[in-house]
Order: sequence, then C-alpha cells, then structure tokens
Amino acid sequence: MMLDLDNQAQYILASFDKQSEKTKNEYRVRLNASIDVARYLLKEGLPFRGHDESETFTRRGNFLDLLKWYADRKEDVKKVLENAPQNDIMFCPNVQKDIVNCCAKETLKAVVEDLNGDYFGILVDESKDVFHKEQMILVLRYVNKEGRLIERFLSVVHVKDTSARSLKDAICSLLLEHNLSSSHIRGQGYDGASTMQGEFNGLKILIMKDTPSAYSVHCFAHQLQLTLVAVAKKHHEEAD
Repeated sequence: MMLDLDNQAQYILASFDKQSEKTKNEYRVRLNASIDVARYLLKEGLPFRGHDESETFTRRGNFLDLLKWYADRKEDVKKVLENAPQNDIMFCPNVQKDIVNCCAKETLKAVVEDLNGDYFGILVDESKDVFHKEQMILVLRYVNKEGRLIERFLSVVHVKDTSARSLKDAICSLLLEHNLSSSHIRGQGYDGASTMQGEFNGLKILIMKDTPSAYSVHCFAHQLQLTLVAVAKKHHEEAD
C-alpha cells in the first residue's frame, strides 16, 4: 500500500486527467479542421451543404468533401475524425452554422477596427427575400489607414416595412450595434426610389436632418441600369 501511495501515476485521478487531456487535444484537432475548411469556403463564397450528405452519396457537399480531402492529407486529423464519438464529430450542420456566425462576428470586428472611428459613407438598398419579407442591406464606404477606398458589407436585416422612417431607424440601430455613430456619416448612396430620394420625407432627407454633411448621391449603377432600360425600349434589336 505504501508503494502504491508513492506511485502517483497509478492514481485514478491522474488517469482521468490524462484521458481528459487526450480528449481535449482531439477535440481541438477536429474543431480546427472544421474551422479551416469553413474559412476557405467563406473566403471563396462557396455553399457548404450538399443535396444529399449521406455516407453512400458521392458528392456530399463542399464542406464534407473538402474536410475529407483535408483529413486524407493530414494523418492526425484523419485519425481523430475516424475515431470521434458520434455526439462530438464537430462537422454537423449546427456546428457549421456556429463557425460561420463566429467568422461573421470576427469579420465585422475587423471592419470596424479598420474604420478606426473615422468618417464613412453608407450604401443602402432594400428588397424582399424568398419569403416576401422586407430586408435592408447596408454597406460601408470609407478610406482606410493606407489611404485606400474600401467598401465593406456590414449586414442584411429584416425591416417591418420599407418606409423611410423604418429604414432610418434600422440604419441607426445597426450602426449603434457595431459602435458606429450616425453623426460620422459623410455620404449616402441609394437608388432613385422616392422612399430613398424623396425631397421631403425621403431617407436621405431624414439622415441629413441629423447629419447635414451626409451628402446623397444617386447610385451610378442604378443610373446606368435606368439608361440601358430606356435605350432598350426604343431599340428592339438591343433589347433582344
């Protein structure tokens, strides 16, 4: 008994600690592999899921196929993926969504840090999604520390309606959520809809009442689209 007491390595707690550390390391390997694959797909703008993700299907989707390719070239990753418990595989759809959400938060954090509390312009548009719910898209336009003109997507949010007041409230709320002040807006870019460009109650007027220096410019891409549509209507050969 004295000899057993001196041999600390035989303690059941020591055995549990070793097993626990091994489990943690394997968990990190699986998680890091999933994060690496997700970051690549996000960077390239590729979809994650496949039409059929069952093990018998040849094409299981970009995420699972790329993860398998990744594991085939890294023996340590392949080993822990093959021996992973079914409740801790770290590549199920919910885990993929969690990783994407974390990446989105880190990306937005990097954008705000790059802006560095300076002035910026906003580009806003609205449309309906596939469920016919109104949504608003907000893009930031600013000059970074190196003097380069940068445009960065900030967010897409659902709005109760597309009135100018609702859009303004959504913009201010979104900027506040990311610690950005609407008083730093120095430019606005919208399409030609009356909701946006109205001279009395349009979105540009509502924002300029709070920030007079937030000059509005009619989106050049929308102007070009209107021009092309007008030309096509008068020249049938171009319309075809």
